Amino acid sequence: MRSIRRIGDRGLWGGPARGVAIASSLAAGLLVSAACTQETQNQIGRSVQNWTGTDGVLEIYAGDKLVRRFLRIDKLTTATGTKSHEARPYRFGYGVLDENLNGVVDPGESKVYFEFSDYSTSYVFYENPR
Repeated sequence: MRSIRRIGDRGLWGGPARGVAIASSLAAGLLVSAACTQETQNQIGRSVQNWTGTDGVLEIYAGDKLVRRFLRIDKLTTATGTKSHEARPYRFGYGVLDENLNGVVDPGESKVYFEFSDYSTSYVFYENPR
């Protein structure tokens, strides 16, 4: 008869030494993430988001009126300086221009490049709920 190995024989992490190593790695990861600036955390988040993909919608407003909508946006990127690598005050990306503002990609509507100012543009960016 074969012996059945119980989970508790080696512990949840596969043994005491391995458990300590994993716990130490987790603690170090938390320390590093806590020490990051907000922009660094945002960049890490965008990297993960770029990998997983999104179906974003960008709406541009003039006052309270919707004037432009872009669909199927996978990411918005904050521009950075070529030599300084500092964040610039505008964002850019690619998306389908929703010409008739109906929230659906219609025949003839195509993917375009766009950019907008962080300072003077009223915008809402969200993941498409449909």
